[in-house]
Amino acid sequence: MAGHLFDGLKVIDAAYVIAAPAAAMMLGDFGADVIKIEQPGRGDMLRILSPNAPDAAGNWFWQMDGRNKRSLTLDLKSERGIEVLRRLVAECDVFITNQPYGARERLGMTFEALKPLNPRMIYASLTAYGEQGPERDRKSFDQLAYWARSGLMDLMRESGTRPTQGLAGMGDHPTGVAIYAGIVTALLHRERTGEGGMVHTSLLANGLWSVAGVAGHVMAGRDMDAWREHHDVPSAMMRVYKAKDGRWLQFNMVRNEELLNLLLTGLGVVDLLADERYAEPGGLWRHRGELGDAIAEAVATRMSDEWLTVFEELDVPVNRIAVVEETATDEQVIINEMAARPDDPEITVPMLVNHPIKITSVPAVGPKRAPELGEHSAEILRELGYDDAAIAAMRKDGVI
Repeated sequence: MAGHLFDGLKVIDAAYVIAAPAAAMMLGDFGADVIKIEQPGRGDMLRILSPNAPDAAGNWFWQMDGRNKRSLTLDLKSERGIEVLRRLVAECDVFITNQPYGARERLGMTFEALKPLNPRMIYASLTAYGEQGPERDRKSFDQLAYWARSGLMDLMRESGTRPTQGLAGMGDHPTGVAIYAGIVTALLHRERTGEGGMVHTSLLANGLWSVAGVAGHVMAGRDMDAWREHHDVPSAMMRVYKAKDGRWLQFNMVRNEELLNLLLTGLGVVDLLADERYAEPGGLWRHRGELGDAIAEAVATRMSDEWLTVFEELDVPVNRIAVVEETATDEQVIINEMAARPDDPEITVPMLVNHPIKITSVPAVGPKRAPELGEHSAEILRELGYDDAAIAAMRKDGVI
């Protein structure tokens, strides 16, 4: 892996499931030596999230987010396990954890406890609800903290319908990018000053950032009852429309009179332009429901492919709402390596979704098979100076 940006960078992934480990994976993608610490006999829960789809090739979720790492099983409740951890910390560059604060304090894994071992270390902390306050110690996942607690779950639904559950990893993956960004920023600071430090973010902070376009109204004193009433019936351009083939079209980039005229012309309902309801000032908004219904009736008469051709010729920005089944063969996705076929023959998953960080001057390692549980335990311990007898004793006693 010579010639990569983070060659020689030692990263300890003492985290689990998706968000924080995904940040470690991204560092590994650019050459870092990532050591993943897992509980003996059980490992990271991420290992068991994808086998619930027996028709999918390989352990795809683990291969996607667990790649480019070495696995060390370690019982952190044991004295010898903590000793190994402290040796790792003493020579690492980055330490990543999302352990609840109660566990960190019991195990001596807080930033304050580990900093004296390695003042140059970057300590990256992920919590559910933030580093301070009454909810600091609450356990959570992205569905709760990012999606529900931030207000996104309430807002992302049609008026009068119940809140909708999010998707697996929907908040974790963008949060992982935020952790990665924090780590890289701290590494640049260390390069310039020699000073290590603590990086932290939370699922709630990232959820709030995602909903900032509306939450910002709240912070500015907006009356949200009035906002909700205003959006109870969406404008005609903020609706989605079903074509004859059952596919949905989205028109919400049609945002001026010229584009609206072109859209209605393409739909063959240009006569709506002469309707006195829409000619008067504010009429398009006041009669938005009726306008949307008229557009829906027109869209339903033709196939979505036909409509896309019509609107492309008119240069009207209309999109068809994709279905996820299309992503594996989407030319745009593949050309831009948003997903790619792994070169490593040991990865049996045919395609892996990539993280969104692409840098032309910084080549990536390419995905290497995610490790088996404890696959590199002996190797890593030897690097730390343990002899074979000590390693065998730790294995016998369940420390590794």
